[in-house]
Order: sequence, then C-alpha cells, then structure tokens
Amino acid sequence: MLRFMIVTLMFGMPATLCAGEFNKSLNVGDAAPAWSNLPGVDGKKHSLADLKDKDAVVVVFTCNSCPMAVEYEDRIMAFAKRHAGKVAVVAINVNTIEEDRLPRMVDRAKEREFNFAYLYDESQKIARAYGADKTPEFFVLDRNRKVVYMGAMDDKSPPSAAGKFYLEDAVQATLAGKSVSTAETLARGCRIRFARKK
Repeated sequence: MLRFMIVTLMFGMPATLCAGEFNKSLNVGDAAPAWSNLPGVDGKKHSLADLKDKDAVVVVFTCNSCPMAVEYEDRIMAFAKRHAGKVAVVAINVNTIEEDRLPRMVDRAKEREFNFAYLYDESQKIARAYGADKTPEFFVLDRNRKVVYMGAMDDKSPPSAAGKFYLEDAVQATLAGKSVSTAETLARGCRIRFARKK
C-alpha cells in the first residue's frame, strides 16, 4: 500500500502541481504558448512565428484601463527602445470592456507613440494559456521560445522607487546565454477581466 502511494505521488500528480510558484499554468522552462493571427493596432495580424529572427521575446499582458498598466507604459517603451533589434516586445490585451477593445487600443497607441506591438485577443485564450492574471504581467521567451522568466517588471512602483529590475536582468542573462537568477516573481497590478466560462 505504501509503495502504491509513493508511486502515485511520483507519477500521478495533477499537472497543476508542475506549474510555477505563482503561475497556475506555466513553469519556467516550459514551451511558450504560441499566438497566431491576433490583430494589432497597426492593422496587421501577428503571430509568434513572425518573430523567429529575434534572440528573445518579451510578452506583456496589459490594457488601457488599469492605472498600474498605464503607469508602466513609459518603462515598457524605454525597455523596447533599449533592446531594439535583438528583442521583440509584444503587448497583448485580452480585456473586453469598451475601453480595452481594439479601437481604443489604436487610439492609445497613437497617443503614446508605442514602439512595440500591441495586440488584441478577444477570445482571452492566450492569457489563459500563459496563466496570466494581472496587468501588467511579463514573460521572457528565449531563442528556443522557452519561458525563462515570468512575473513583475521590477520590485516597486512608482519608477523612482524600483530597486530590483527583474525583467531587465532576465533579458540580459538570456541574451548572454546564462540562466536567469530570479526566474519567477509575483506580478502586481489589476486583475485581468476574464469572462466567466459557460
């Protein structure tokens, strides 16, 4: 009986126990869920496969309506500018309230002159696949499109208070071919407005 229980514990654990410390769906080292044909504020359709020439991809789940997400826009733009060329920054919004729908995203991107892709997924499937539940919430994908970091961009808000820069450190390590020292943190921000499953 004891032997059966040990074997069950070793091999029969539900998949959710293999997720990250804070993420219920993914763990560091997992293959990144791919998106395809998501509309962007540029009027084009976007897929993860389009970014095959990039050494790393940063995915950030964000929106127009969350005050903290808005507060991080300047930081995200500065990060995208700093890493232009080798790293793709892709922002994805999955909220379905009017303020967060694609037409308002287009307005926001023009107003702020976003220098990164801003995509919309009305189905919300990609956020669920990533296990994201906050805006903003960040994921770093390496050259092989494995998840090497997930969580917050830094340790504090406002920008002047931040002392640890998790996203920057993760990308620098990834580009250098090193392991990420802090690979998962707890994201801070507004909860994603997921529709109730029917």
